[in-house]
Amino acid sequence: MPRVSELFFKTAIIFLILGIAIGLKMGISGDHGAFPAHAHFNLLGWVTSAIFGGYYALNPAKAERRLAMIHYGLYTLGLVVMLPALYLKYANGNDAMEPVLGIGSLIVAAGVLVFAVVVFSSSQAQRSATSAAAR
Repeated sequence: MPRVSELFFKTAIIFLILGIAIGLKMGISGDHGAFPAHAHFNLLGWVTSAIFGGYYALNPAKAERRLAMIHYGLYTLGLVVMLPALYLKYANGNDAMEPVLGIGSLIVAAGVLVFAVVVFSSSQAQRSATSAAAR
């Protein structure tokens, strides 16, 4: 499995554990105020990261590109900035987290745009360049 796939899957599991922990906390306390954070941890952290990992596993030529690791770093940084701020905003009513949440959201969006470039770029061009370098 390509390294970037493994990183996305490992990161996805961490966010799944955190998302479940938030869900358990809400269920035990009866306070469901943090449900937006719970949903984002699970959907952006767990599901989307796992989908990225699966895509790269199915497209190893694209996974070997430097852009794939840039995608991983950018998207993960965005989640690490955005998701705790989202939790603090909704679980604690901390509206001061709004600017941090906005910055994190923009970083996540940039990561998704990088992924779009990866998806829409031709893997044929990568194979041609590799073949030419091998000659």
